[in-house]
Amino acid sequence: MPYETTTRVVILGAGPAGLTLGNLLHARGIPCVVVDKFDREQLLGRTRAGLLEYRTVETMRRMGLADRLLKEGHRHTGCEFRFTGRRTYTDFSELYEGRSHHVYPQQEVVADLLDGLLRAGGDVRLGVAAESLEQNGDGVTVHLADGSVLHGAFVAGADGQHGVARASTPPGAVTEYEMVHEFQWLTLIATAAPSAEWTIYAQHERGFAGHLLRSDTVTRFHLQVPVGDTVETWPDDRIWAELRARLAHPGWTLHEGPVISKNMLDMRSRVAEPMQYGRVFLLGDAAHIISPSGGKGLNLAVADAVELDRVLAEYDRADGGTDPGRLAAYSARRVPDVWQAQEFSHALLHMMHTYPPGAPDAAFRQRLQQSRLAQLANSEHYARSFATRYIGPLPTHS
Repeated sequence: MPYETTTRVVILGAGPAGLTLGNLLHARGIPCVVVDKFDREQLLGRTRAGLLEYRTVETMRRMGLADRLLKEGHRHTGCEFRFTGRRTYTDFSELYEGRSHHVYPQQEVVADLLDGLLRAGGDVRLGVAAESLEQNGDGVTVHLADGSVLHGAFVAGADGQHGVARASTPPGAVTEYEMVHEFQWLTLIATAAPSAEWTIYAQHERGFAGHLLRSDTVTRFHLQVPVGDTVETWPDDRIWAELRARLAHPGWTLHEGPVISKNMLDMRSRVAEPMQYGRVFLLGDAAHIISPSGGKGLNLAVADAVELDRVLAEYDRADGGTDPGRLAAYSARRVPDVWQAQEFSHALLHMMHTYPPGAPDAAFRQRLQQSRLAQLANSEHYARSFATRYIGPLPTHS
């Protein structure tokens, strides 16, 4: 039955950004409603990688939702890089004052955030899509597919790049910067124990290969493949042959097993500026898409939510919440961090991938790549800078 609800913040999207914001607002006593077109089973059934930055783990701790993450996730302290017959291990934690990543699948992060908000009595409405929204003076109205209407002072649009939040911004209000990368990945999950206790990035003349931790019995792999290839052109035996060749090193054994999923990744990046229009704020994929290199996407989404909670708290404390100019602080603070993550992801892509022989300046760029890898192996200053950007910045709080 259609309903009409008035709240402070309408949150579109029950992914990491939307649910993080919901938990933070609810903990401060700010009324909010979280809406998503997917039901619980669909939300938690989407298998996603999860490399959580230090600040993301600290945010989960601060919300009291990190118990399962810390118990079941894997602390990730460094990476091994293989190139030109060499292998070098970089201990990011040692270089960054003991800070580290955690490996914990995104769907498990969503489950913890969702359960935490529901246990706290939060208002979460799943399985109903937002169809449109309109700003009207000092508020926003959202129309749902079932005929229901939500009225709020603000909308947090964490509903993806094709959601109604991004679509609601008028032409010219937001500038989009986009790049289609020259690489393509085949990404797969196999029922195979990890072949190392850390991530392995391998640069090989036949293309990049990645070995990423998932669990004690499951491993994720990435393979650089020719642009235009399809999953059908990569049967399992071909995949394992390439992984063996590209990851090979004397004395090391690749653990193999049944491939339980495989997909082609379209490698593109996008940033929308500003990440706000009026009382509508863009978070996560609605504001930025980033290549999977470096695992920054989920972390940027959570950082968006933390910053928006901070800005709304500042807005409410200052002048009784009457100065709309204060709301611009959200985009002003988030955009530089987003671009820093984009730069790191782009640099890591070009440090590990192989350029096709016919690509412009391929030989020159390949030599630049070898220089970067050599500096990572031999320069503590370079490695420390890399570790800081990989593990991510320190957390901010409201």
